[in-house]
Amino acid sequence: MNVHFSIIVPVYNRSQEVYELLESLKHQEYNKPYEIVIVEDGSTETSEAIVKQFPELNCSYFFKENSGPGASRNYGMQRAQGNYFLILDSDCVLPPEYLKAVETGLKAKFTDFFGGPDAAHRDFTTLQKAINYAMTSLLTTGGIRGRKEASKKFEPRSFNMGISKKAFEASQGFGTIHPGEDPDLTLRLWKLGFESQLLSDAYVYHKRRISWSKFYTQVKKFGTVRPILTRWHPESARVTFWFPSFFVLGLVVAILFALADIGLPILMYAFYFAAIAIHASIVNKSILIGLLSVWAVMVQFTGYGKAFLVSKIKIGWFKKDPRAEYPHLFFE
Repeated sequence: MNVHFSIIVPVYNRSQEVYELLESLKHQEYNKPYEIVIVEDGSTETSEAIVKQFPELNCSYFFKENSGPGASRNYGMQRAQGNYFLILDSDCVLPPEYLKAVETGLKAKFTDFFGGPDAAHRDFTTLQKAINYAMTSLLTTGGIRGRKEASKKFEPRSFNMGISKKAFEASQGFGTIHPGEDPDLTLRLWKLGFESQLLSDAYVYHKRRISWSKFYTQVKKFGTVRPILTRWHPESARVTFWFPSFFVLGLVVAILFALADIGLPILMYAFYFAAIAIHASIVNKSILIGLLSVWAVMVQFTGYGKAFLVSKIKIGWFKKDPRAEYPHLFFE
């Protein structure tokens, strides 16, 4: 299949991010035609003037009423001219070889959708690097965003994802839940018989403009939506989804044991935190980032684990209506 790429970027009040993304697209080592579709999702701080600064790029700009990132991606794909859509978050920056890596990967093995990993750019702040470590490390998430062995059955994330026009039209694209719209789409695509893969070389620099409080809110939402997705797609249930909850409950038990002069459980946690600090320090060549990574993992597991457990009780066990319990997670 000869692919013609359309890059779809939903935007909400992130004009500076759009500038940085378009600047990275301007330097792509890719000599074939492609288009960029910017979808402004009801922003008050629009990026239209930014788009006009890049006349050398084949870039279309659309403004619509706010309906969430999933609907905005669908809106862009419906208006795109290509036959393979590359979906990116506005807070991503691309290495020069990104488009070439995607094309090479799809030529080696064509699939109707794929995901790529995220990486930390050298210019990221210490906070961004610590959070990136927590979100991608083998010691935390299992390294699922970057392991080649995950590519046989990979669940793409919409900050760096590709989907063919055929698969988009068959699935009707993203749903109204957010976050969680990307795994929901993946699970529906698998049911329709489409195959996915991880393109390890098609990585992006995902900046994650975030604070500790925003990170906690983000992972809390991730934990909340997983039982909803499991209810919609029971075949997707995995024991690994429980690990952050087990981590939180285990830490509470370890602290209680320590107060009773039984120190082994808390020592096991201390060993785990030390391993994270050492590994993150080596990977990032910074002791400070290593220490911050420990806190990032704590925030990640605590936020996700607690929210997952509460949502599992409400949605999984008591069968409550997800939209009634968590209306803020749905764009209708």
